[in-house]
Amino acid sequence: MCYAMAMARLEPFAAIRYNPARVDADDVVSPPYDVVGPPERARLAARSPYNAIHVELPVRDQSNGLDQYQNAARIFRGWLEAGILRRDALPAFYLYRMTFHDERGHMRLMTGLLGALGLDPHGTGQVLPHEQTIPKDATDRLSLLRSTRLNTSPIWVLSLAKGLTSLCREALSQAGEAGWRATDAAGVVHETWPMTDERRMAEITALGASAPVLIADGHHRYGTACTYATECRARNSDSPGPHDLALAFVVELCEEELSIRAVHRVVKGISPDRLADLIAPFFRIESAPEDLFALPATAAPGVIGLLTRDGFKLLHPLPALEQAAEDDLDSSRLKVVLDSLPAHELTYQPGWHEVVATVRGGRADAAFLLRPVPVASIERVANGGRLMAPKSTFFQPKPRTGMAFRSLED
Repeated sequence: MCYAMAMARLEPFAAIRYNPARVDADDVVSPPYDVVGPPERARLAARSPYNAIHVELPVRDQSNGLDQYQNAARIFRGWLEAGILRRDALPAFYLYRMTFHDERGHMRLMTGLLGALGLDPHGTGQVLPHEQTIPKDATDRLSLLRSTRLNTSPIWVLSLAKGLTSLCREALSQAGEAGWRATDAAGVVHETWPMTDERRMAEITALGASAPVLIADGHHRYGTACTYATECRARNSDSPGPHDLALAFVVELCEEELSIRAVHRVVKGISPDRLADLIAPFFRIESAPEDLFALPATAAPGVIGLLTRDGFKLLHPLPALEQAAEDDLDSSRLKVVLDSLPAHELTYQPGWHEVVATVRGGRADAAFLLRPVPVASIERVANGGRLMAPKSTFFQPKPRTGMAFRSLED
């Protein structure tokens, strides 16, 4: 797959935002839908009747005969009518900063913005996927979009244009206190500032239009937005409109801004002894220290960790595996190996400690332990017009739903 270098379209928009005089930010923001399980959804819903999860992951209203998507639209309209939400009078870019500790405990800042990203349904290279995706039923998100005509959670994209971080930080230096500040359950502080200065907005729009963007998180949301835009154009004589853009969290693709975790592969259904025989054609296997947390510092490039109930191993790729892999990423090498195995259950887990607990607790037979993908590798693969293997990267922390909504109403 190869892309011509096209330019992204990034525009300000007039957001619908919570009224801070009516609600507390900590009570109403939520994670994006695809990382919320039933227990957390119940906790968020109980926290406030105005929590964004009521619209992001709605439930049926049987008493009024409404399905979950109709109910989400009804709830959102009610919040607007009651003044819980307010429409901004002017289009803006919304500066967005997250303050957090990374996996190694270091304090980090991530600075980007919320804007309206032009869709590229024909794949001309304005918006690039960065990894292959695992098929997922898109009916749910499309039904929600059709019913609410609302972007609830942003697609996270990485701008290949250099200088976005500097523009955002320069604007923040003169912005004063955040207009909206929430602390999530993991202790991450999320802050937004509306930026309506026409000169600064024009600079950001021009910079965004100088290079493509890469989807970091939200491939399925992006695909759903493209499907919806195509439906709208089929109904309105191919007229442009708000449906041609989607809410996006935009961050510059650079090491300073991003915190990327590895996504480990957990295998169930193949005994450790049999697994060792099956992977022997691909790796030279040796014993490893009991704590592989320091894998990036202690192992040679390309080495993958293996955890079974028998302990840790280091897997050194053999030439045959190097030749079969699409590129020199751990995830690409491992995809070749996993595709060769007999039927098994495969899950993906970014949490190191969760992986160890799963294997040692007997809930899985083995786990392949990978290193985070460097930012330079992400940029190299993107510029080469290629896709990484599925679940190669886990970007964190995730932007919250409820920091700003974007209406698709004309």
